[in-house]
Amino acid sequence: MVGSDKPTQLSPMLQSSSVFYWNPALLGQLEKLSTLILDCNNYTSHVKFPYMPSVTTVCINKNKINNLPVFVEEIRRKFPNIKILSMMNNEAAPSYFNGGSLTQYKDYRQYVISQISGLEILDDTEVLEKERAQARKTYRLQQSRHSSRKRKEESSRKHTHMQKKSNSVI
Repeated sequence: MVGSDKPTQLSPMLQSSSVFYWNPALLGQLEKLSTLILDCNNYTSHVKFPYMPSVTTVCINKNKINNLPVFVEEIRRKFPNIKILSMMNNEAAPSYFNGGSLTQYKDYRQYVISQISGLEILDDTEVLEKERAQARKTYRLQQSRHSSRKRKEESSRKHTHMQKKSNSVI
């Protein structure tokens, strides 16, 4: 109502400081949605989506995504059939256009490709089979290094715990 002191009720949107943001949790009601365009929405890496197996394309360009592992895990889990992901102009997606180096760009692509196995297009570039193989190789090595380091730490903790236990028994 015009002139009313009562705030307008906007169920699909969240209001914050006179700026409106679409609440992605409401997307779960759209069971047949295949393309999701969320450009320029100030979303961060911690945005939460509903589980949507029908979605095959997500464009989330020009947002505030800066933590790539957190964001990619959410995308991988909530959109299991994703084929196209575009996240250009986000801090977590370095490129020449936003101050990133070629090495950073390649590493970004390899990481995303290694985590989302069915991806066919990342940003504006097709995922090539040789790129997919290199991504698996690069990130499998890092994951196995991380896993072996974790196993060593756990083993060391158990050994220390057992030593303390045996010392206290005496």
